[in-house]
Amino acid sequence: MEYANLGRTGLKVSRICVGCMSFGAPDRGNHSWTLPEHESREFIKQALDLGINFFDTANVYSDGTSEEIVGTALNDFVAREDVIIATKVNARMRETPNGVGLSRKAIMHEVDQSLFRLNTDYIDLYQIHRWDAATPIEETLDALNDLVKSGKVRYIGASSMYAWQFAKALKVSEVNGWARFISMQNYLNLLYREEEREMLPLCQDEGVGVIPWSPLARGRLTRDWDDQTERSQTDEFGKKLYAVQVDADRKVVERLGEVSKRAGAPRAQVALAWLLQKPGIVSPIVGATKEHHLEDAAKAVELKLSAEDVAALEDAYVPHAVSGI
Repeated sequence: MEYANLGRTGLKVSRICVGCMSFGAPDRGNHSWTLPEHESREFIKQALDLGINFFDTANVYSDGTSEEIVGTALNDFVAREDVIIATKVNARMRETPNGVGLSRKAIMHEVDQSLFRLNTDYIDLYQIHRWDAATPIEETLDALNDLVKSGKVRYIGASSMYAWQFAKALKVSEVNGWARFISMQNYLNLLYREEEREMLPLCQDEGVGVIPWSPLARGRLTRDWDDQTERSQTDEFGKKLYAVQVDADRKVVERLGEVSKRAGAPRAQVALAWLLQKPGIVSPIVGATKEHHLEDAAKAVELKLSAEDVAALEDAYVPHAVSGI
């Protein structure tokens, strides 16, 4: 496994991050395909054995049970200082007026809840889960800065939003001398590359590490276009993401299959290798529900694509409407 600094910090993370949305009680939250604790622990242990030290979850995943499973397993398997735990805040956790969002009240409550579920004294990377239009960004950043100063949080990060919003947040932090976002967790893969227009150049210029979510397009980049899985049939959010440019996306998947054959590597490895070779990409977030998922991800770090293969993968792409925000 290779490691890289996350943004302009000394924090070293594995070039693959484990996305923990796959881990959680199937009867809690919105995803019936998640893995219960005894199965999730096997993947967490496998990740550690592969040298992965970076785990990303969120308070909302499986109604908090993802954080519980991840926290328990990591405490059982490894010393706390040897792993990087990332989680997120914003999504609705309670059916009350302040049970959602990025207000000071919501953040201060939810960070304590996440710390309890993760069974840890601090969170390495605390991320805002999208932009909260109902709360001034100054209030959110002031609260996050207080968490860093208190020691409950080591670093802060952001996730999918418009580039102008992220630029505004970075400027507000700079002007006030507050803790600054060190990472951007955005939506980027071979089927959706709109982030290349503004967000990626902004992150490179500002020294922000990019940790893309859905690097395999929720599995669509790992198989033939018409193949179905339980997740693809029940994942309503995924259906929305890939319901517009169907014909164009199919061509990209077919081209990926061709490059995969030439490279002698599974499609997942090729799709991840393409991402890992892009400037500014630090650690794609990969979910796992089968043993080979993490093995393929780890091997992708070593796979180097030729300029011809990269061009072949990219030239079938057509512009998409902004999505994932």
